[in-house]
Amino acid sequence: METDAQFQFDVFLCHNSEDKDAVIKIAEQLEENKIKPWLDIWELQPGFPWQRELEKQIDHIKSAAVFVGKSGIGPWQKNEIEAFLSEFNARQCPVIPVLLPDAPQEPSLARFLKGMTWVDFREQTRVYIPPMDRLIWGITGRKPVRVKVIPQSQAQNTPQNQRNDSSDDLRSEKGVDYTKLRDLLAARKWEEADYETYLVMLQAVDSQKNDYIREEELLNFPCTDLRTIDQLWVKYSNGHFGFSVQKEIYLSVGGKPGRYNEQALRKFGDRVGWEISVNSLGINKVTFDTTFDTTVSPGHLPCGMVCGVEFVIGLFSCIETCKL
Repeated sequence: METDAQFQFDVFLCHNSEDKDAVIKIAEQLEENKIKPWLDIWELQPGFPWQRELEKQIDHIKSAAVFVGKSGIGPWQKNEIEAFLSEFNARQCPVIPVLLPDAPQEPSLARFLKGMTWVDFREQTRVYIPPMDRLIWGITGRKPVRVKVIPQSQAQNTPQNQRNDSSDDLRSEKGVDYTKLRDLLAARKWEEADYETYLVMLQAVDSQKNDYIREEELLNFPCTDLRTIDQLWVKYSNGHFGFSVQKEIYLSVGGKPGRYNEQALRKFGDRVGWEISVNSLGINKVTFDTTFDTTVSPGHLPCGMVCGVEFVIGLFSCIETCKL
């Protein structure tokens, strides 16, 4: 007996078997972003005709991603693509061409895919929406935030432990030394850098370790220091983390600096991986995913200095005042 659960997939991953490993990695990243992919190796039960199962899914799936790698489009892919295009016309089902990192410079796309806007995992530019975010946009319709990044080719040409740049602007109005934060970020030690961010922010408001930043201190936080911290996070995370990234996400979900908007705060929390809640007594809290790497949502870090919703609101007011 078929159940609704069998058809609760967000995207069908149409691919050449030669590209299986690359597609599995993308499928795992989609799952981390709460997108449910249909992937043959995960869903086809041995001992049953696979063509029949594909036909069932094509009739119910919400979208399709068609992957193109160095081996081009496989013969079975063509049949699946044609079926999805038929569904696209019938119920506006997105069909998203996806170029894998090893796709040729001028990939051979099926004629009926050439008119579709594609996602290019080969692409790294100065200002862009990351390919994974673009793919999720195509699947869900939720437009992500555009962020400034360092070209991946530039980052890859420099060993990680040597990416700290003596030209980094480490200025401080309060005499805070940001060298350690810069070095931790350059080494991609995100958890340690998050804690160091908490420590340097305390120094910038003349507070002691194990203390917290009060609302009035945050509203008067020195802009030079806030800008230094933000620029370091944005640079060394390739635009994935930073206060300015968080601000853009907050604005994109309807938030306004300095104003309490519970709906916008919850949406913001969902986007960056922060759980924002208010209990029956009106006491709020912010909790975080303990994963410290760039597989987490854009804007997830820094977060170690956040102690409540009031802090989040004050932080965005400060960011707005300082024009980050």
